[in-house]
Amino acid sequence: MEHTFQYAWVIPLLPLPVILSMGFGLFLIPITTKKIRRIWAFPSVLLFSIAMVFSVQLSIQQINGSSIYQYVWSWTINNDFSLEFGYLIDPLTSIMLMLITTVGILVLIYSDGYMSHDEGYLRFFIYISFFNISMLGLVTSSNLIQIFFFWELVGMCSYLLIGFWFTRPIAASACQKAFVTNRIGDFGLLLGILGFFWITGSLEFRDLFQTANNWIPNNGTTSLLTTLCAFLLFLGAVAKSAQFPLHVWLPDAIEGPTPISALILVRCNCQPVLSKVGVAMDSSHSTWFHKICMIFLI
Repeated sequence: MEHTFQYAWVIPLLPLPVILSMGFGLFLIPITTKKIRRIWAFPSVLLFSIAMVFSVQLSIQQINGSSIYQYVWSWTINNDFSLEFGYLIDPLTSIMLMLITTVGILVLIYSDGYMSHDEGYLRFFIYISFFNISMLGLVTSSNLIQIFFFWELVGMCSYLLIGFWFTRPIAASACQKAFVTNRIGDFGLLLGILGFFWITGSLEFRDLFQTANNWIPNNGTTSLLTTLCAFLLFLGAVAKSAQFPLHVWLPDAIEGPTPISALILVRCNCQPVLSKVGVAMDSSHSTWFHKICMIFLI
């Protein structure tokens, strides 16, 4: 079973070859690539279907084993600092992988017919496929830096998709409104990440949870600071999921192509990635954090 989890990093990368192929095709042989543009839908759906099957398999193994698997690669800068990146597979991650891949396949199939007569067909498929990759990378991240990186990629793809028909003034205004509003939440997210790093000295989820378990019950000041950082993290989720008061961009988002509405709903449900912090904190008997999570979910 562990052997299967070792290759879970492939899931977010599976749709990437099609995106690169379409990009190089549009750059090197644009006329030919546009003539056969609808053929590109098949490999996109095929590779995403493989990702969905792999995600279902991971979920079944999680149900049977209920284990958490984390793989981290470290790039040492010097003796005092190193960059780490990897992926974390737990029950919440496996559920989100199934959700994203399932909805993603349905949206791709629908988009093939919906956008078939649009001149930006290939551009739309590149945007939407990269959007899916960003969400898959987001939910499999093992640390807060990766979370922020993929969080920004999701925001960039949302901006491109909402303003897909950028020649329409109202669409151009809608994507700018979504971009600016989400920057408010992203600033809070970044402050929360920096705050957790200042408190714990690490950005890895497991290190954060272990440190919180040792410090929070015995230090009221640290508990207060951690609560503040948690709220700052949630501010990012509030903006991305269009919750009050950062909900003002959502009504205008319908200016993008119709399939984008479905993906925005999936994106709005990607905040369980941040709830992953809350779940683990709660497992370490942090009742204060559990209350925050419940308020946020309500």
